Amino acid sequence: MGEFDLIRRYFLPVAEQRGHPDLLLALGDDCAIQRVPADQDLVFSVDTQVEGVHFPRHYRPEYTAWRALAAAASDLAAMGATPVCFTLALTLPEADENWLEGFGRGLAQAASQFGLALAGGDTTRGPLTISIQVHGTVPRGQGLMRSGAQVNDLVTVSGTLGDAGAALDYLDAPTPGDDERALLSRYHHPLPRLELGQALRGVASACIDISDGLIADLGHILERSGVGATLNLERLPLSRPLRRCAGERAPQLALSSGDDYELCVTVSEALWAKLPEVIKSRLTVIGRIDGGEGVRFEDGVVLNSGPPGFNHFGSNS
Repeated sequence: MGEFDLIRRYFLPVAEQRGHPDLLLALGDDCAIQRVPADQDLVFSVDTQVEGVHFPRHYRPEYTAWRALAAAASDLAAMGATPVCFTLALTLPEADENWLEGFGRGLAQAASQFGLALAGGDTTRGPLTISIQVHGTVPRGQGLMRSGAQVNDLVTVSGTLGDAGAALDYLDAPTPGDDERALLSRYHHPLPRLELGQALRGVASACIDISDGLIADLGHILERSGVGATLNLERLPLSRPLRRCAGERAPQLALSSGDDYELCVTVSEALWAKLPEVIKSRLTVIGRIDGGEGVRFEDGVVLNSGPPGFNHFGSNS
């Protein structure tokens, strides 16, 4: 199968399934054309997934596509952006039609779920690698950033943490139980918090998505904002499946494992008090910003030593 036959068969249907009024031209030309309304800022990010690094070898192609697009879309969520479109650069060892059919199906499902239109891309031969660039928009000047956290802000997180990291123990389980399946669902089909990110525009002082682990990603906020944070371990949001499967390891997984794609958000106490309950109910207060450096824990708690989060060029053992 030639490159253009491959694109027409497996990716043109994805591009045609969902349009966007700001996407004026998609597949078929040298470039896509996106119109950015005058009162909006363009937000974009690129993310790369490599077989054997970001997902297991011989991983189901449907899951591979969903996770790749979710990881990229989560960056839009962290900026409070409304999704518009994405481009895909796909490197394949071979044009395996069964794999491509599954990948295209998973990509179409994720694109529909996240409100993203496929605008174009490229295919080439080599080790399995997926690069996705996402585009979104935010009202002018309202993009959420990592650099605005202030002393006495509350540190909050969405959802529950550690589930996807715990799922790694069960990827090859022949007959996972209900708890294991719940954890695996978080790993196979992460859900970027796009609507929550948009609702936090004008509220969050700083925001980041949790892709490499809470400690590592919160650390980026602290570094960019020039502040520290004190966390309360008792307040970490841990799911029941995680508690039952991981036991005493659950807090460590919540702090250091990646792939949850939840949001870590800092909010002033004054704005927190005014937040509608529908937004508050999706966030858990786990600590407070202070004038120190790095992350500390209340009562001087020290966890077992381990990596603070995923590091592409460091030790993750």
